[in-house]
Amino acid sequence: MPRLAITQMPCGWNVEDNINQAEVLVRQAADQGANIILLQELFATVYFCPEQKKDYFSYAHEVDSHPFLPRFRALAKECGVVLPISFFEKSNNAYFNSVMMIDADGSDMGLYRKTHLPQGPGYEEKFYFNPGDLGFRVWDTAFGRIGVAICWDQWFPEAARIMALKGADILLYPTAIGSEPGDPSLDSSGHWQRVMQGHAAANMVTLAASNRIGNEKIGTINMSFYGQSFIAGHTGALIAECHDGVNQIAASDIDIDAMRAERASWGLFRDRRPEKYQDIMSLS
Repeated sequence: MPRLAITQMPCGWNVEDNINQAEVLVRQAADQGANIILLQELFATVYFCPEQKKDYFSYAHEVDSHPFLPRFRALAKECGVVLPISFFEKSNNAYFNSVMMIDADGSDMGLYRKTHLPQGPGYEEKFYFNPGDLGFRVWDTAFGRIGVAICWDQWFPEAARIMALKGADILLYPTAIGSEPGDPSLDSSGHWQRVMQGHAAANMVTLAASNRIGNEKIGTINMSFYGQSFIAGHTGALIAECHDGVNQIAASDIDIDAMRAERASWGLFRDRRPEKYQDIMSLS
């Protein structure tokens, strides 16, 4: 029975400090028996997307010459854990918000590139990233079939459903979300959590999100990230949760066989009517 761990941490401008902190969390989670460990979105840097600044493209690297992916491959192999690693990817003239799925033997299983990109005050991602071009991915890892999507993807039920249809038992969402500079009175944390609990319940899969914490000043904009990383079971109930603003790890055992049996018996996938869903192809 695999053990899934979520993490959350603050990030600063020193990349090496952030990478070191992430490694410590992975090792601590592995020491607690975790087999699958989720780190947050773009954890090597501050979340630089609140402002449009060409200098930040220097944070992007090609996979084959990446400065820290080899370190996490070695760490995954040493600890025997599955690590989805979020990073800013350069691919020729394109730039992506990407995750490399690293299996428990340290091997690369493949990339996912963020499909849905937000554009608004504090979240100017369309300036930095091309829309993902690899589709939604599911990997048969050493500890279960896992689908990974990234932050803004988590608001779209279509993404979760596609990964479930591809056989995912566990959905993972590395995340960077917090204050809304366009509306300082808005606290999205409850809405953010509930929408993903709905994905878990509707697809009868386990779902986890890891979100950063702390305050970050980018140019003239101050961002405060609320953490509240969590794991939802296959009925949508919370089964593990990190506290608001606290640097920590939370974990839960996942009985994949029991979850698969209950999903099959419930009939949600048996009774789907794909031929009736054509209207979803429209933008209006």
